[in-house]
Amino acid sequence: MLNHLFENVLNLTSDGGTTLTLEGAMICTVASLILGVLVALLYMFRTDYTKNFVITLALLPAIVQIVIMLVNGRLGAGLAVMGAFSLVRFRSLPGTAKEIGSIFLSMALGLATGMGYIGYALMFLILIGAASILLELLRFGEKKNVERELKITIPEDLDYETIFDDLFDIYTSSHRMIQVKTTDLGSMFELKYMIRMKAGASEKEFIDAIRCRNGNLNIVCAREVKNNIELL
Repeated sequence: MLNHLFENVLNLTSDGGTTLTLEGAMICTVASLILGVLVALLYMFRTDYTKNFVITLALLPAIVQIVIMLVNGRLGAGLAVMGAFSLVRFRSLPGTAKEIGSIFLSMALGLATGMGYIGYALMFLILIGAASILLELLRFGEKKNVERELKITIPEDLDYETIFDDLFDIYTSSHRMIQVKTTDLGSMFELKYMIRMKAGASEKEFIDAIRCRNGNLNIVCAREVKNNIELL
């Protein structure tokens, strides 16, 4: 019984190709759309996303499946695989690793359904989806001590090169100054550092100690913001 789930739903020809029928095309297309929606839901799990991208992700398996079915046959299928995977460059902007991985998963499912192997497509989606969710829940690969951006405003009469060195030694495991600029018509300096807090160090105590040195002027401490260009 289980073996029937993994059988090809299309009519195979003697040369290894498939015969395109209305019934087979409808079954594969509906399966591709369902699998595409599942891939989109998997991508949306704990991820910032845009509507346009998840809709495209949901439709991509059906689009690839149609291409594969229309060029049925061994040689045609081989050429279609090359053309389908080149679709990953349909946008000039680079995406994040998760976006690119989701696109490849959608195309792989489309290739499977286009060849008539709906059962295998569903099995691969379940296995890869379960692994993806498990790794996400386990926070696999997540950095525990992230680098933070620290901005400090000080009066112009303070020596910004050494005034905070002792505080950095107490509260941070690493620090580096990356920018110094004047503000308020040259009456203030704004210092920008990249820091890593020591394990167990209190961020509040660190900021309070800085406030005592800079006259209670502005202090901003936040996670480093990386300018990643994502697919929209």
